[in-house]
Amino acid sequence: MTRRGIQLESFEVDPTPPEPQIEIDPRAFEEERLAAFEKGYTAGWDDAIAAQEAEGVKLRSELAQNLQELSFTYHEARQQVLGALRPLLVDIVAKMLPAMARQTLAQMVVEQLDPLSEQATSVPIAVVAHPASLPMIEDVMANRSSLPLVFQPEPSLGEGQVYLKFAETETRIDLDGVIGAIGKAIDTYFSANQDQEEAAHG
Repeated sequence: MTRRGIQLESFEVDPTPPEPQIEIDPRAFEEERLAAFEKGYTAGWDDAIAAQEAEGVKLRSELAQNLQELSFTYHEARQQVLGALRPLLVDIVAKMLPAMARQTLAQMVVEQLDPLSEQATSVPIAVVAHPASLPMIEDVMANRSSLPLVFQPEPSLGEGQVYLKFAETETRIDLDGVIGAIGKAIDTYFSANQDQEEAAHG
């Protein structure tokens, strides 16, 4: 035979009173919820704009820095190229052009005298040149027997200068002047370029 336990009703008072229930108006709750959402959305949007502006400032600063570095690199490279070219151009003007002028001077004299050969003139044509240049001119003009030429050395002339005197006219060939003008133009260009670079970089 099984014995069953007896269950007695408890008359003890519950020590924790039930929490009071708060009733919220659904409309007011919805307004509060929307206001909180709006506030959070605005704060997030402001943060995003601030972050974007900060990033833009950073990118602009980096771009300006890169452009400045690129500018310096370009100017440095340009200066190096010009620095290497200057002595080369000076040498060309000082050495190559005078040599070329000496080689072409006689031919230029021939070109100036060719129109006169058609006139079969009997008036002598004076070819006045530096003593160092005169033999080369005489050699080139040796076959031009149809022209009555008189060769006159003139030490005061440069080796690239020749005067052709015919009747009352005078023709001047001045390769020395041309070479000097080229040299001056090169010096002026490089001097102006150096002044610009010094002004640009303080």
